[in-house]
Amino acid sequence: ENENDKDFKDRVRIILREELDFAISNQILTPMVAWGYFSVRSKENTLIVYGDEGNTQEITRFEFPRQKEEPYLCIADFFRDVDSAENDYASFFVVTMGKKVSEETQKLFTANRYNDYVRLHGLGVEMAEALAEYWHFRIRQDWGYVDEDGPSLTGLFRQKYRGGRYSFGYPACPDLEDNAKVVEILNAEKIDVTVSEGFQLHPEQTTLAIVCHHPKAKYFVA
Repeated sequence: ENENDKDFKDRVRIILREELDFAISNQILTPMVAWGYFSVRSKENTLIVYGDEGNTQEITRFEFPRQKEEPYLCIADFFRDVDSAENDYASFFVVTMGKKVSEETQKLFTANRYNDYVRLHGLGVEMAEALAEYWHFRIRQDWGYVDEDGPSLTGLFRQKYRGGRYSFGYPACPDLEDNAKVVEILNAEKIDVTVSEGFQLHPEQTTLAIVCHHPKAKYFVA
């Protein structure tokens, strides 16, 4: 079917409303956030994160790949160099829909209720992404850049904002081990988020990111 067809959208909207009502009435979704702002410096492809304003207490490092073709970008480029006299900051956040939605989707799958499983699983994943988008917006508000957002939702999806957001596992920052670093520095276990041996986030309906304030920080392929 044509997904731009009005009748199709109306039918999907009814299903979405039903899933949301079910999730709310049964308290299946538990939105939670852990976030923070950290003093940082860059050195070539490395981002150094500090636990103090004076940059004397290093708490972790992130190594990012650099593009092999022009313009040879690397996420570390969006932060001031270690030799800079000016302070610089990065924001990190973790958002989750909580454990219960993962538990409920597993029950549906085990019971062979695949249609119900797909609907609830999809809702949990999309709500986690919606919360990530909202918290990204809140961070841009804190930094005072939200007035640079594009005037429409479509514009935001096309990165018409200042404050690039990067999640690990994608080309510009492919190392999933960095998930564990973010969970640790944010103490995200306090919102029941953990990292598996394969560095996947749990619960499944969870995502995290680093946010850069540099005006040229956009998605790119390394």
